[in-house]
Amino acid sequence: MLKIPFAVAAFGFVFAIPLDAQKVHVDVLSPPQSAWADTAPSVSSAGLLADGAMRDLLANGFPARLHYRLERWASGRWFDDLKAAFEWDVILKYDVLGKKYQVVRVVNNHPESLGEYSTADAADDAVEAPFRAGISLPKKGQRGYYNLLLDVETLSLSDLDEVNRWLKGELKPAVKGEKNPGTAVGRGLRTLVVRLLGGEKRHYEARSGTFRP
Repeated sequence: MLKIPFAVAAFGFVFAIPLDAQKVHVDVLSPPQSAWADTAPSVSSAGLLADGAMRDLLANGFPARLHYRLERWASGRWFDDLKAAFEWDVILKYDVLGKKYQVVRVVNNHPESLGEYSTADAADDAVEAPFRAGISLPKKGQRGYYNLLLDVETLSLSDLDEVNRWLKGELKPAVKGEKNPGTAVGRGLRTLVVRLLGGEKRHYEARSGTFRP
């Protein structure tokens, strides 16, 4: 797994850990201090899909999946306690014949189209636009913070048919992260092809500032 240094975000600003070499930013956009108990944070990013290897894979029909997990932690004197978590996926796929990028968000196994785009930059903007997570909110007086985990991966060739059917309205195991054991050998070989082409899972993290609503 290729490890990318994580960005620490507080109230929408990225702090000291540099990502200039990758030009990647992952942010937890916090609500105003007075709204912590009423409003969930938004998540945004930039540069996740901009490198040449990822663009080449997308242009050749390999979908990209971004899996988000936003956690809400309560700060304790000795240990922090995980209070809530919310997960979702964003799928980006290039339709080679139609010459359009398709972007879909999946929340609780329900796909929602975010549109079709003629350029990779426009598709990236749709993927990385701020999204308000549906996570449960903290109680009044509960000191804590939000932590975001994000994995970006290029799906293997064995997932392509499943993703194509899913984009037409049928949710398949590849999107949910489940695999058919009967295709393990072929899947392994095709995953190797993707990695030889430069595809790999990349991991990012971001954290909000500490709050007390």
